[in-house]
Amino acid sequence: MREYTTPAQFTVGDHESVVRTVFTHAEKTPHRVMYSRPEGEDWVAVTARQFAEQVSGVAKGLIAAGVQPGDRVALLSATRYEWALFDYAIWAAGAATVPIYDSSSTEQIRWILQDSEAGIAVVETARHEALFVDMPDTLRRTLRIDGGAVDTLIAEGAAVDDATLQARLDGIRADDLASLVYTSGTTGRPKGCMLTHRNFYSEVRGILTASIGEVAKPGSRVLTFLPLAHVLARAVSLAVFEGGAAQAHWSDFGTISAQFERYAPNTILGVPRVFEKVRDAAARKAAAGGRFNAAIFAFAEETAIAYSESLDHGGPSFALKAKRNMADKLVYAKLRQAMGGECWFAISGGGALSPRLGHFFRGVGVPIYEGYGLTESTAAHSVNVPGAQKIGTVGQPMGGNSTRIADDGEIELRGGVVFRGYWRNEKATAEAFHDGWFRTGDLGEIDDDGYVRITGRKKDLIITAGGKNVSPGPLEDRMRSHTLVSQAVVVGDGRSYITALLTVDPEVLDNWKAENGKPPTATIADLRRDPALHDALQSIVDDANSMVSHAEAIKKFVVLDRDLTEETGELTPTLKIKRNVVTERFAADIESMYAK
Repeated sequence: MREYTTPAQFTVGDHESVVRTVFTHAEKTPHRVMYSRPEGEDWVAVTARQFAEQVSGVAKGLIAAGVQPGDRVALLSATRYEWALFDYAIWAAGAATVPIYDSSSTEQIRWILQDSEAGIAVVETARHEALFVDMPDTLRRTLRIDGGAVDTLIAEGAAVDDATLQARLDGIRADDLASLVYTSGTTGRPKGCMLTHRNFYSEVRGILTASIGEVAKPGSRVLTFLPLAHVLARAVSLAVFEGGAAQAHWSDFGTISAQFERYAPNTILGVPRVFEKVRDAAARKAAAGGRFNAAIFAFAEETAIAYSESLDHGGPSFALKAKRNMADKLVYAKLRQAMGGECWFAISGGGALSPRLGHFFRGVGVPIYEGYGLTESTAAHSVNVPGAQKIGTVGQPMGGNSTRIADDGEIELRGGVVFRGYWRNEKATAEAFHDGWFRTGDLGEIDDDGYVRITGRKKDLIITAGGKNVSPGPLEDRMRSHTLVSQAVVVGDGRSYITALLTVDPEVLDNWKAENGKPPTATIADLRRDPALHDALQSIVDDANSMVSHAEAIKKFVVLDRDLTEETGELTPTLKIKRNVVTERFAADIESMYAK
């Protein structure tokens, strides 16, 4: 059993809470800009003092509305300034936040409210409010952000004095519940992870005491666009605030590239699919400019990867440096400008980043530092950082954390970030721990330097009829790294061989049709059995198969007639595949690959 520990460079006192920073900033640096709110084409600054005043006002309103210490308050909204405001205000009132994804269905909302017994819910829009049908009797009030919830609560709390609010703040302990964060629930009902103030502070201070915490220093800018209901975006946002950096929020993925240029962030936090889309958009733009431009991009991409790989093996040669300088002028400078022009580095979590993509961005000049964690570990438990990066791994454990590999290959975690357990579910909590270590369900290994490598997921492990264990993740990641493929789902549990479901990226399809003489009006449903498309995808499958043995290789594949999306229920809000949903919905396509 292999184990690695990184000592903590910080402590968390028993009387500390993450909300206290709001008032510390207001007292010590009242005029520092902590947030920028979008207003038309401008960003409106919110200073530390202004933010503290709003947090106090909303917290007093919650107290006036009957919120007691330890109560749960639900928060359903897309990523925006008010999300952060309500999160801190709920804490200031002594309560715990229950985040709900803004894409949740009525049934999902009902279960979370029933299980958490939240007395008040804050939603963003009238559409969200309309989802609250037949909700539990414990929910006594719903407030709407777009309906003036902030002003309403500030007005209602005007009669609550400062001493009452201070008493709530003084009463919070580090081991008190700060948030009930419900797992995505791809199988069965979601479970509420109990995260304490100590958990959040361990995560925040772990980030800030590592070299990656440089991004949170005063004067730097961070654009938060991932769902704040997801613990990764929330934890990094809290660390940015704690460190004194400025941050802005944006929730529309479709226009995020314009916001990169508008806000010019110093770092970008994303999931792998975000970075895949940035790279793919650059490749499409080059292809649209003709074969010459496409060839230049291909040259630049291979040069970036080679340059990055050389950094791990003695450094680049003079010739490689010259090639990179040329590619920088032709391609990389434009790509960096599309990311805002001032991005020092990016952070990726929530899924596996392909090594090829990691090398590409490092070669471009915007290294992506990949980390690993779960809701149960309050986001990152390990992470690559400036000065200590191994592409293809998820880095070493952060300060105060330990990782070990069990005898069956499962990754187990320990440290201040590891949650207290599942809300009112002692059986699930007991099953989740082994000798005080949290069992992640992920498979991996630790090298001699303590870098963790994820090799698969236990529950996703495919066991063929011949008894061969196949981890689908690496195969899927390799196929998805090709521009043409949007999603890949490897199947074959209990079957005689491995197969795959593939979807074609809708944004790439138009270029592919033009290059291959297909009618511009043809849909993917029209082309899914086209020989030319099949051959193009077969070469991608062959590339993935080169990584594995013959027994693990994909023997057949089917092209689905549409992409997988969150809206249709096949992806989580962080764009992970809901494997059970996909295999159920496309059962006929799967069976067709095994028909005699």
